[in-house]
Amino acid sequence: MANAIKKISVMRGYDVTEYTLCCFGGAGGQHACLVADALNMKQIIVHPYASVLSAYGIGLADIVVDRQQSIGQILDEQLLDEIEKLLNQLQQEGIDELRQQGSGYQDPIFKRFLRLRYQESDTVLTVPHASLDELISRFEQIHQRQFGFISSEHDIVVEAIEVEVISQTKLPIEAKKLDSGIQQSKPDEVNNCYIDGQWQSTPFYCRSSLAVNEYIKGPAVIYDSTNTIVVEQGWRSKLTVDNNLMLERYTERKAIKAIGTDVDPVMLEIFNNLFMSIAEQMGTVLENTAVSVNIKERLDFSCAIFDPTGNLVANAPHVPVHLGSMSESIKTVIREQGSNICSGDAYILNTPYNGGTHLPDITVIKPVFSDQAELLFYIAARGHHTDIGGTTPGSAPANSFSIEEEGIVIDTFKIVENGLFREQEIYHLLTRSRWPARNPAMNIADIKAQLAACEKGAEELNKTANHYGVKTVHAYMKHVQNNAEESVRRALSVLKDGSFKYEMDDGHHIAVSIKVDQKNRKAIIDFTGTSSQHSGNFNAPTAVVKAAVLYVFRCLVDDNIPLNDGCLKPFEIIIPQHSMINPEYPGAVFAGNVETSQYIVDSLFGALGVIAASQGTMNNFVWGNEKYQYYETLCGGTGATRDHDGTDAVHSHMTNSKLTDPEVLEWRFPVILKSFEIKSGSGGKGQHCGGDGVIRKVQFLENMTANIISSHRKVPPYGLAGGGSAQVGNNRVEHVDGSVTQLLGVDQIQLRPGDVFVIETPGGGGYGDPNTPDNVKPIGKHL
Repeated sequence: MANAIKKISVMRGYDVTEYTLCCFGGAGGQHACLVADALNMKQIIVHPYASVLSAYGIGLADIVVDRQQSIGQILDEQLLDEIEKLLNQLQQEGIDELRQQGSGYQDPIFKRFLRLRYQESDTVLTVPHASLDELISRFEQIHQRQFGFISSEHDIVVEAIEVEVISQTKLPIEAKKLDSGIQQSKPDEVNNCYIDGQWQSTPFYCRSSLAVNEYIKGPAVIYDSTNTIVVEQGWRSKLTVDNNLMLERYTERKAIKAIGTDVDPVMLEIFNNLFMSIAEQMGTVLENTAVSVNIKERLDFSCAIFDPTGNLVANAPHVPVHLGSMSESIKTVIREQGSNICSGDAYILNTPYNGGTHLPDITVIKPVFSDQAELLFYIAARGHHTDIGGTTPGSAPANSFSIEEEGIVIDTFKIVENGLFREQEIYHLLTRSRWPARNPAMNIADIKAQLAACEKGAEELNKTANHYGVKTVHAYMKHVQNNAEESVRRALSVLKDGSFKYEMDDGHHIAVSIKVDQKNRKAIIDFTGTSSQHSGNFNAPTAVVKAAVLYVFRCLVDDNIPLNDGCLKPFEIIIPQHSMINPEYPGAVFAGNVETSQYIVDSLFGALGVIAASQGTMNNFVWGNEKYQYYETLCGGTGATRDHDGTDAVHSHMTNSKLTDPEVLEWRFPVILKSFEIKSGSGGKGQHCGGDGVIRKVQFLENMTANIISSHRKVPPYGLAGGGSAQVGNNRVEHVDGSVTQLLGVDQIQLRPGDVFVIETPGGGGYGDPNTPDNVKPIGKHL
């Protein structure tokens, strides 16, 4: 309950500790004190109708007519004069509509708003109508509170205006002040209740017998015909003259030390949720403060927390290929910086040979220290930057052969030193290269957003440590990982040996064998036989391989556990040297992260025999020029299982990002989304059919360089247990002159205004012979 409140408050830029908790709902009063403690809130208000407030509120609701009009012009004095006339017009329209709804709506009140945004942003904030200076000041205050910065160098745009015409409903009964003749509250009875971790004699008070403004200290229970309010230890309650119950914490909360470092099942579940909640809050901050479309709209980022040794503890449900590989980045910083790591520092890296994935994925790493300078935790946020230099816009050249062609390589660069952001130094790093970043200002803005997310994570972890104690938090970080390890070992106890060899479109292949020791519940995962280092960019760093293994075996666990390094403890992973999944400098890696990772996942699932192949590609569509750079991955079909059909048109396995909304895409870039539809019948046939892929057509309005990096344009995604393979994908350009250029799975082309790029994505494989009768289950390995 507390996490849900915290999530929506953080999302809107508010600190809940500055507010009073409003309690309502049938059981709200029984949990209010504990929820407030979890949020570090000091006051609670309980209305006399708290458990029926929704119904009561509908009866008291004002009648509101809302009128809006788009503007889309830069804010200045002249525009404000024009807006004043438009607001008057909208206001009169609202009055007329109120009158049409019936009599009794007299003397309405009016509220006027302007919806404002920075010229280079698509995030709109609502500000009450005022003078020009007041509008700018209020807008900047809200922007600073919600996003952590202002951009005074950019003009402010009036996106729209709004008028609310409100007819207030009169209360059916006037609220009367209480003037209780009761001089002292007396309990009606005393019951034995389990409060604050122990059984206690607890007084019960009927609300009607309470004296006004007299404090009742917890533990206590107050009840009436519809409410039951539990006043916890350290809280006190009083009945106000307005007939509300005001609860307040009058003693400081003590750190909970009784949990100790031995695992407790209830506290294990609490810490599982708590750690994941912190990562989710980090993601909310990153989404709100980021500038690029790729991070802000497509959500191509991941946030996670790590123990002092750099092991992944918990993550938000972001991008699997990021999350499973991030611990390698943390351990790189620990290994290379060691005792030089200090409070107030933060690092960034993207090098694929030292804990990174591919160059656009920049990881920001923040160590968290105690007041006594003890290193407690690590926080990290990884974001896919739209461009990091290289030979083509978007840093994803189709034909790259060396890492330098893909962009700027960053190896454990100290981005913050003693609390100071090293902006000039990172700017030089991004721009002084043979192929520099095309928009370093956007890179820096997104890095600042990642730092803001890490700061949020550090703040929440410090609060947790202060509440429970550092030893307890460290203990439960281990317990969370140990629980994940045990969950994976249980899954291994029912798995059998298997092997798989998966051919790629260019003739390379991923080979894997899995040898399961069911007695000791462990396994050897051996990739010996995988093709040697790729001459192009399909090389996958070892961090990506570990991420794929972590993801696959986490999928086999029914328990609701966070993805963490505990999942890897039961495995010995053998990755051959000089192979395409263990590349050496200067091997190119862009497609290794996005494409080869998908082949690895489907190879592992094929060896286990539990699910047919997914579309097996991220369909990376990257285009741009010197002004614009854009990157997106496209959804397709997922594989079927013994019990379920595959799913149509979803991102699967190692990717979990969104597609930019069409309105935002067409507003921010010179393109038109001509169509986006499901490609019916592209999934493999079977007793359970694979999911279908999609067809996406994008028309370009300016000259652009476009790259497509995709797989399964020749080799179809496989079916299992007699199920059919899926249809392969297809890439082509329909030119404005009517001609068509057929493209390879990995290709590059120069586009002219009017050209339409068409991408058809693969489906997923089917499971089971489609001719098998419905009452006969397909045979195959399964959990």
